[in-house]
This record gives sequence, C-alpha cells and structure tokens, in this order.
Amino acid sequence: MPLETLVATELAEPVDPRVTAMAAALAARYPDAARSVLFYGSCLREANVDGLMLDFYLIVSDYRAAYGPGWLAFANRHVPPNVFPFEHDGLIAKYAVLSEDDFVRLASSATRNVSVWARFAQPSRLVWAADQGATTHAALAIAGAAPALLSAARPLLADRLGVAELWEGAFALTYGAELRAERKGRASSVVGADPDRYARFTAPALATAGLGATIEGGIVNFAATIASTERKAAEAAWRRRRREGKALTLLRLAKASTTYAGGIDYLAWKINRHAGAAIEIKPWQRRWPILGALALLPRLVLRGAVR
Repeated sequence: MPLETLVATELAEPVDPRVTAMAAALAARYPDAARSVLFYGSCLREANVDGLMLDFYLIVSDYRAAYGPGWLAFANRHVPPNVFPFEHDGLIAKYAVLSEDDFVRLASSATRNVSVWARFAQPSRLVWAADQGATTHAALAIAGAAPALLSAARPLLADRLGVAELWEGAFALTYGAELRAERKGRASSVVGADPDRYARFTAPALATAGLGATIEGGIVNFAATIASTERKAAEAAWRRRRREGKALTLLRLAKASTTYAGGIDYLAWKINRHAGAAIEIKPWQRRWPILGALALLPRLVLRGAVR
C-alpha cells in the first residue's frame, strides 16, 4: 500500500469523542485561519486522556490570519511553532501552531531540525479539518515525515537489522537532537506501543525515501552498504543537529515565556513525568520564567533528567 494511503487511513482512525470535541473547540478559536487539528503523542499511544495533557498541532492558513499583525505572528514565522495551553470540558492540552507551508517544510527532509518529522513519523490522528483540501494537505505533509526520519538515520544504522531496531535506532537519534526529558529506552517504548503499525509502514517509508531494501521475517536488509566517508558525514550532520536542536529548544523556551502562561510549571511537570525527577518550581522562577528555566538546566543535565 502506498505510504500516502497508509497515512490517510491512520489519520482517519477514530479517537475518544472528547478529543474530537476539544479539537473542534480549539479550531473555533481561530475561525479565519484554522485548517486542521492533529492529535499525537503519549495520550494517543496510551489511549488515555484523563488527568493527562493532550498534544495537538493546529495547522493554519497563515500566521497573520491566525493572530493579526504583531508579535505572535512574527514569533511563529521566525521561530516556529508557537505553543499555547488549552482547556476544554475538563481536559487540558497544549497545542503548537504551524502554517500549512511550514508544516510541509518542517515535516520533510527540507529541514535539519527533527522536531516535526520525528513526531509525525509516529502515529497521529486528524481530529478536525476545515474541508477536504485541508484533509488532503495534512496527509501529504505527514507522508514526508517517516521518509525524512529514515533517510537521516540510515547512515548510522546497521546494514541488516530488525524492523523494530530500525525505528528505535532512528527515534533514539532524534531524542538526542533535542533538549528532552526522556527516560532511556523511550524510543523502544514508542515503537513497542504499536509494533504492527511500524511493520506496515517500513517498506513504503523506505521506498519513498529511496532506500532500497528487502524485508524478510521482520529483518531489513539494505541493498547498499554505507561507506565510511558517508558514515562520518552523517555523524557530523547529527552532531550539528544536536547543537542546533538544543539551542533551538532554549530559544523556544524563551519565546514560550511570552506565549505560554504557566510554562515553567508545565516544563517541570513534563520532566517529572518523563524522567522520573522531582522538580519543584520556586516563586522566583515563576516570576522570571526564562531565568528560572535556565537555572534548572545544569542540575537537570547533571542528574540525567534532561539530555
């Protein structure tokens, strides 16, 4: 089955009706700009939304249509995405905003930054769309994510490996390219949540990426071996991704202090949940969230809570 068809089918799978209602309420906040709302992340994997923070991407026609002129449109255009909190009918969420053009670009190999294509190489659901054009656009954009992931990871992977190892190795590289609070083995848990899904996606994603391979008995055999020069170039590229990704995370954190009320408390919650830490935010850190977040970093890195 072609990758675009697989993606479109997956996007259309049903979710908890409360998630659909929340997505519609979110889109209603942007009546002149909303094109689609995508649900993804741990709540989708775990099929559990009670007491947890849901993750959405809101795709808009353009930033001026979403916000009007001013800081928010400028920030979203130059340091995408903007991230905001949202509550509806007893559920809480955060949502990231991207324009349709930026979504296509950031979900593809057109960018070194892993943030969007790493997330959308994983399962997601289209929980609201303005029209059929928005539905088609979302599927086409997301169909670029898994090929981008596997293309970037291939030079650092073995020539022969299991399907699960392929995806786990690729995701592990992306976790290292962001300033993330994740336990070791996170990549394995992501793939292990739905191994059949990744098995279905492997051949179409590799073919779309132009990576020749045969798959027999759950084993991927790449047709071409990786030369040492290519591997060294890929290692250098991933080092650059790690430097740029961590710096960009800090820049987004600084920006979020102007867009995300309670952002530092969310940061602490996220670290505590994913890294098993026990971070407590002091009053001065809430008052000056950028300095407060930066002050946390050395301690978190030393403790291994953030890598």
